[in-house]
Amino acid sequence: MSSKAKRVLPTRPEPPSAEQILADIQGAPPTDPIFILPPEPPQEHGPAPGCPEPAAEERERLYRQIRSYVGMNQRLQRSRELLRERRRELQRVGEALEREVAEMRQKAF
Repeated sequence: MSSKAKRVLPTRPEPPSAEQILADIQGAPPTDPIFILPPEPPQEHGPAPGCPEPAAEERERLYRQIRSYVGMNQRLQRSRELLRERRRELQRVGEALEREVAEMRQKAF
């Protein structure tokens, strides 16, 4: 058997003090990514900037498509629950069948 040498990890350095953190922040250039704020997202619920407003027909098509997806998702959830119930019932019937087969074998021998 071969034995692996135990690796000794270096000790973790001490966290910086508050003074060291402040000095690091004060020494950072204004273009440091920590000082650059991401642009604010648009507050309105309209189209994204640069995208044209969809036509009424397109909005209606998207609305019908979304309703279709929501309805399909609800049907899938109901089907999933129904399948779970049927699986549980099959398991119960299978267990009962196994018990009955075991009883018949005992009676036969």
